[in-house]
Amino acid sequence: MTELERRIAAGRGDEPSDIVLRGGQLLDVVTGALIGGDVAIRGDTIVGIGADYDGREVIDVTGLTLVPGFIDTHLHIESSLVTPFEFDRCVAPRGVTTAICDPHEVANVIGVEGIRYFQEASRHTLMDIKVQLSSCVPSTHMETAGARIDAADLAPLMNHPSGIGLAEFMNYPGVIHRDPGVMAKLALFEDGHIDGHCPQLSGRDLNAYIAAGIRTEHEATTAEEALEKLSKGMRVLIREGSVSKDLEALAPILTEATSAYLCLCTDDRNPLDIAEHGHLDYMIRRLIEKGASPLAVYRAASLSAAEAFGLKDRGQIAPGKRADIVAVDNLEGCHAQLVLCAGRVVNDAAFAARTTIPPVGRGSVKAPAVKPDDFRARANRPETDVIGIIEGKIITEHLRENIAITDGDKRPDPMRDLIRIAVVERHGKNGNIATGFVKGFGLTTGAIASTVCHDHHNIAAVGVDYADMALAANRLSEIEGGFVVANGGKVLAELALPVAGLMSLEPFETVRDRLMVLRDAAKGLGVTLEEPFLQLAFLALPVIPALKITDRGMVDVTKFEIIPG
Repeated sequence: MTELERRIAAGRGDEPSDIVLRGGQLLDVVTGALIGGDVAIRGDTIVGIGADYDGREVIDVTGLTLVPGFIDTHLHIESSLVTPFEFDRCVAPRGVTTAICDPHEVANVIGVEGIRYFQEASRHTLMDIKVQLSSCVPSTHMETAGARIDAADLAPLMNHPSGIGLAEFMNYPGVIHRDPGVMAKLALFEDGHIDGHCPQLSGRDLNAYIAAGIRTEHEATTAEEALEKLSKGMRVLIREGSVSKDLEALAPILTEATSAYLCLCTDDRNPLDIAEHGHLDYMIRRLIEKGASPLAVYRAASLSAAEAFGLKDRGQIAPGKRADIVAVDNLEGCHAQLVLCAGRVVNDAAFAARTTIPPVGRGSVKAPAVKPDDFRARANRPETDVIGIIEGKIITEHLRENIAITDGDKRPDPMRDLIRIAVVERHGKNGNIATGFVKGFGLTTGAIASTVCHDHHNIAAVGVDYADMALAANRLSEIEGGFVVANGGKVLAELALPVAGLMSLEPFETVRDRLMVLRDAAKGLGVTLEEPFLQLAFLALPVIPALKITDRGMVDVTKFEIIPG
């Protein structure tokens, strides 16, 4: 018999299945019904539900509820600070069986090689990593990245088995004003999926953006914004990351009526957050706590996600679907007791059996050695543009403060929570150094610095003391990138991220533990933010309103222009 005939035979019960899950009940994410009986699996495919089956292996799931594997509809695995293989080991046991990633972080550092690395890694992981092709490298013309990717560079990467389409199109002004380079990329993917990124876009501009064929979007931060996007045909991805926390604001719109058009995503979430709170499992628990029905939440986490991205082979525990199944303690608790990815049980033995591939992007930090004087803010007027942090958001306020000039320099003023922020170009292109002010860290002494600096991933540093800022920035070159906390002329804590200055070569548990040390060291400097390092990273992203900074200067995102120095 052919494999197709064997699947049919197993579904009919004419021959044994490979695996039978027995004793539990499954949630039908279409009707909301709880269905008893066995779940039969042959190979990577579900062949039967709701009946008695014989299996070569029978797994007892008595007392558990079976739900479809969770689909993270938008994330940057690099922002987990570990390789795809460690990310797999970190979140698959929590029920994440599909991750739709955009590797534009590594692509901004090393270009197409970074995308190819993720494509090849996807062949070896237990979870199914779908690799969208990065649309905006660099994200704008107002920053210096390590690479540039045009439509001609993307064409050879298409049709990979991991592919879905074009990743988040962040350059929304380029779309609505029809920039030729942008049009070339959109035309290349006109018949495929194009993911969106258009924070606070509304009215005719939003109409124009969606008319380009962009169908999904994860930057809605208010219910009003999300509802307008839904009404105009966009699938909205509810996001809850380590910094970008939109679940509370969007939870009220998740109902059984809207859940077919809503999905869940994390965007950027690190191992410490995952250990302390969870991943998509945390989002599911929290949404149910907030009053959403379990059917709506689990549908958004699975079937709606699959439908939104054209993954017709998954999202429901049903015959003919991919055997991505999570056995949870109960729907409200959402604690995974057993996970199957494509019919394979997720456990230590399965992870140990994987093959891996060599890392990429070593030696990518090529920053100039900086001196304390490089961080002076030379100026001739006290009126100052200041980035205002909104904790839990990557949008910022555009504040204006009067800061006294002393010896031609505007000094940090920790009493007013006005501290220096700087971006140092680290790709060996031009050695740019830009400085500005930020409010919201609570820093009273020392400095922190990072090469995780969206999306160009230059060195970002904040500090009260210029010598500590220089120490932290220079240390990043020595450790091939990462995070550094310095005070009083000493490095207090660090995490090396030698893979393109973005990812560790250590197990995720080691990264988690070092993040705890880093967070404690930052708090010792007065930092009040729960996640200071990723918050710092997003202060350099010039596609998120309202005020940001790159190596070329302070950026007024609402005007999409660099503020004259």
